[in-house]
Amino acid sequence: MAQSRPHVHSDDCPGCHAAPEVAFARHDHSHCSGDVLARAEALANAQGARLTPVRRRVLEILLEEHRALGAYDVLQRLAAEGFGNQPPVAYRALDFLVENGLAHRIRRLNAFAACMHPGEAHAPAFLICRHCNHVAEAPAAAVRAALDGAAAEMGFLIERSNIEALGLCPACRGAGE
Repeated sequence: MAQSRPHVHSDDCPGCHAAPEVAFARHDHSHCSGDVLARAEALANAQGARLTPVRRRVLEILLEEHRALGAYDVLQRLAAEGFGNQPPVAYRALDFLVENGLAHRIRRLNAFAACMHPGEAHAPAFLICRHCNHVAEAPAAAVRAALDGAAAEMGFLIERSNIEALGLCPACRGAGE
């Protein structure tokens, strides 16, 4: 697996939530992850949900990079930091984050990624780089509307969908991958 690219920190970061392509570009990642974490904490408080130290740490781990992580990757990090080494520790925290709209499950990778738009009604498509596994959460309302329309014509009501697209990010395309 390729090494992740370093993020360049600058004062003029538009924030990841402003443009999905930022996940595939150099940007002030500490600003974008800090912003998402603050919004996630506010959302959890507003919903009366408790962002325990383990849940918060799992979200922080997911926010470290625009990369989806498997539950066992998260568990290894938690164990190294003294949060426990049993799989339920990671799975319960990840399930909580997904159920509360703070993370998404990326089925293609059997992994999880932090939601870059916590508290916002959105229908994302996940753009997954097949080389470096970076993930961008792209707006896909038009795709979801088309899917809902096709389902409605068949009398089907979609309750949940997960749209994932596999390809190459700009850096990996530039590297000739």
